[in-house]
Amino acid sequence: MAKQKIVPSNPPVALAHEALMGRDFSDAVVFFHEAIAAHLGINATEWKCLGLLERQGPLPASRLAELSGFTTGAITGIVDRLERAGYVRREKHPTDRRSVIVQPVNAEEVRKRVEPVFQSLVQALSSIASKYSPAEISAIASYLTQITAAIHAETARLKQAKTRPIRPHRAGPLLRPGP
Repeated sequence: MAKQKIVPSNPPVALAHEALMGRDFSDAVVFFHEAIAAHLGINATEWKCLGLLERQGPLPASRLAELSGFTTGAITGIVDRLERAGYVRREKHPTDRRSVIVQPVNAEEVRKRVEPVFQSLVQALSSIASKYSPAEISAIASYLTQITAAIHAETARLKQAKTRPIRPHRAGPLLRPGP
């Protein structure tokens, strides 16, 4: 049985503790993917879009935008950078001349470069998982699946919300102390 982590019994404190753990986990995942991307000479956004193309295969740019949640304008910039880096190429859409298909290229080279990183991570995660029973692993998997669905739903909600940029506070003229 896994070693139990002590969680505060006070519900508001427990929720705050859980939120901090979630933030730490999220930060670690983001920074891990940023490090992989830097290893490939791209950024994390481009890396994650490249991952979508690897899993889904060639996609119209508009579909890549839908799957990633980025605007079509943002996807144009992402694809431009991935194309310059040699990871994708644009191809004419066979039925829609206004659209392009984003085709991943050099996938084997990318795989060779990131495979050692993921092998190391898989070994570390396997070591951690070995400390849990199958029932505990099942509960953890269920929890993570539900969290992932909640994050997808919140992401969609945020994308639909009207937003206003935060404007920096404008200070008035400097006040000089009196004599």
